[in-house]
Amino acid sequence: MSSRAGPAIGGRMRGGGGRHLSGPHPEDDMEGLSAPEARRLRELLPFARPYRWHILGALFLTILVAATGLSTPALAQIAIDNGITVGNERVLFLSVIAFVVIGLLGWAIGYGQNYLSSWIGERMLLDLRVALFRHFMHLDLGYHERVPTGRSVSRLTSDIEALNDLVTDGFTSVIVNGLTFIGVVCILFAYNWQLALLSFAVFPFLITGTAVFRVLSSRAYRRTRETVAEVLSVLQENLAGVRVVQGFGRQEPAREAFRRANADYREANMRTIRLSAFYFPGIELLSGIGLAIILWFGANQVLSGQIQIGVMVAFIGYLASFFDPIQQLSQLYDDFQSAMAALEKIQSVFATLPKLHDADDAITLPPLSGAIVLDHVTFGYRPGTAVIHDISLTINAGETVALVGATGAGKSTLAKLIARFYDPQDGLISIDGHDVRHVTLDSLRAQLGIVPQEGHLFAGTLRDNLTFGRPDARDADIVNALSAIGAREVLDTLPNGLDSEINERGGGLSAGQRQLMAFARALIANPRLLILDEATSSVDIQSERHIEHAMDILLHGRTSILIAHRLSTIKNADRIVVLDHGRIVEQGSHDQLIGLQGRYAQLYDDWERATATDVADPV
Repeated sequence: MSSRAGPAIGGRMRGGGGRHLSGPHPEDDMEGLSAPEARRLRELLPFARPYRWHILGALFLTILVAATGLSTPALAQIAIDNGITVGNERVLFLSVIAFVVIGLLGWAIGYGQNYLSSWIGERMLLDLRVALFRHFMHLDLGYHERVPTGRSVSRLTSDIEALNDLVTDGFTSVIVNGLTFIGVVCILFAYNWQLALLSFAVFPFLITGTAVFRVLSSRAYRRTRETVAEVLSVLQENLAGVRVVQGFGRQEPAREAFRRANADYREANMRTIRLSAFYFPGIELLSGIGLAIILWFGANQVLSGQIQIGVMVAFIGYLASFFDPIQQLSQLYDDFQSAMAALEKIQSVFATLPKLHDADDAITLPPLSGAIVLDHVTFGYRPGTAVIHDISLTINAGETVALVGATGAGKSTLAKLIARFYDPQDGLISIDGHDVRHVTLDSLRAQLGIVPQEGHLFAGTLRDNLTFGRPDARDADIVNALSAIGAREVLDTLPNGLDSEINERGGGLSAGQRQLMAFARALIANPRLLILDEATSSVDIQSERHIEHAMDILLHGRTSILIAHRLSTIKNADRIVVLDHGRIVEQGSHDQLIGLQGRYAQLYDDWERATATDVADPV
């Protein structure tokens, strides 16, 4: 493996299995590392464990690489003192042959060690990336609504990429250079202990400079990871909202925001560059001073006959090998700090446990009839600020219930609670008599279908999108679903039918077509519970008629919750529940509520006037 270190990983996620970065272990420590760094390194171990035999093989090859590197100065000393100086051609010839053989061995062993280390590192990164993505998928909806998508993308891309050098060759470099350093120290003392002690004259300066560099670079690399996440966040937000940016002519402010984020990233990077530009040449300088000291005193010993010239040549060769590991490890520390900063960010994600998880006594939800009961439910996104206030509501199996109200009344929040994207602070929600907090999330979501305001389609084929909720659906099932909701002509207009490629977010299809595909996807999944959240708000009046037909097909025989501002789509609901500031103020059929001349009648009257204006004065 290679020589780079990263944050801690181990344990099990609540709500999902697999290896992951866990919380701190105060008892863990590693010599030469701070406690947090040691923990992060230790928690990489679960990702290395599946490859332990490969790692042992790489370690064996690493020892051989270090050994071949240490043998060449000794061969030079033999060739000079026992060959050239005394005129022994046989010793000189054998020394040259040994040089060639050891060089070839070093090349072959080095190739095997580099390949095996890279193989291990790439697989560890793959496992880490998959585990991190799995953890993201288990985190509750609230996390994804709080954290910008760009930051999550940064964790999965640039932060994991920052670990690449660490896990592909960093650890190996630590071992090779560590063994080389220890071996060189022993050999130097064996050759000449006085010169060996002189070699350490520059150590106090080296240790002091390294300590200062370590503190400053740690802060600098942490800032670098923060700023690159900000760059990706600004980039993702502006690309995702490019239609809004262009529609309002805000390209220049968007460009300026991206320029500022990049300027912050550049400045953070330049700080690390300045630190490295000062530190690493300083190591080179100390290396040159140390060599100059040995040249002066060693040459005097050669001239006085105390040591042979071959010993002096070998000593200088080993001295280069003495400072090379220090330089290599110092440069590695530069990468190490970048990796540690990235691992800190990754660890912060793994340390965020899902707020929603399966209870210890959670059961698998049996096939549902779909009776829903909300019993004195109160909920707020932030402590002390309630969005839903003490709501009690019973929805019968197979009933279609529409939730209406002004913006901010709590309609979508109530639907999210029923789908268990959040848990209420007070009260309980049950389905068929089962408290949703005591059934497994997978079994609940498997019987739940959601059609959002914007029918989100993924990049891929139309078939992949339509079978998203039921991957084993046959083509005949797909075609039947499209025909049932009146969307067969959409399929006929595509060049390759179900194999037609759909762009990200459904590019190439109209808003109405995307929404029809979302209805077809829900129909194919055949959920027992269905939530339609503003499913017609983004389409025109003509498309709405098609979608209303699709809704009739989709709602039949299942418990359904409709959220709509276009009140025409909910007139035929079995019951309409009117919300105002998180409370139920009215409920009943359309005709009943109109007869009451209350809040619903006012909303419906406002909607009719707005619709009449749109029809009379079309855009």
